[in-house]
Amino acid sequence: MQHPRFDDEFSDLAGIAYRVAYRILGNRSAAEDIAQESLARAYQRWARIAEYRQPWVARVAGNLAIDLLRRRKPALPTARQVDTEVIMIERLDLQRALLGLPKRQREAVVLRYIADLSEADVAALLGCSPGTIKSHLSRGTRHLRLILDDSQGGK
Repeated sequence: MQHPRFDDEFSDLAGIAYRVAYRILGNRSAAEDIAQESLARAYQRWARIAEYRQPWVARVAGNLAIDLLRRRKPALPTARQVDTEVIMIERLDLQRALLGLPKRQREAVVLRYIADLSEADVAALLGCSPGTIKSHLSRGTRHLRLILDDSQGGK
């Protein structure tokens, strides 16, 4: 079976990587950098990953975004508008909550709900059964709810 060429898939993969990184970070410049790094890694491994290129790129972008969050010192938003401040605070809460998840739960949640992959695609990418993914998603979302409820004062 012949796989598609990297050049033919570049635009779609760039869009996926950027979308995942931006949804996690909320920063266009950082999302562009992560998308670029994700695509460089995909190009280097193209022969091995071409068959499952979209979920692979989404996973790499998600992991790179999470790694960037770990290195960053959290800061409160400085936006002028209240709506923007609320969105930024919610994004920071989500970032902190994602960092609090075990790795497999975080990967499953990011791939399923941020990268919009199907449970079957997430299972294939992570090398486990769809039932295991459902379990990771259930535990991960429950953990996220608990963390987010605590950070928002139990709302």
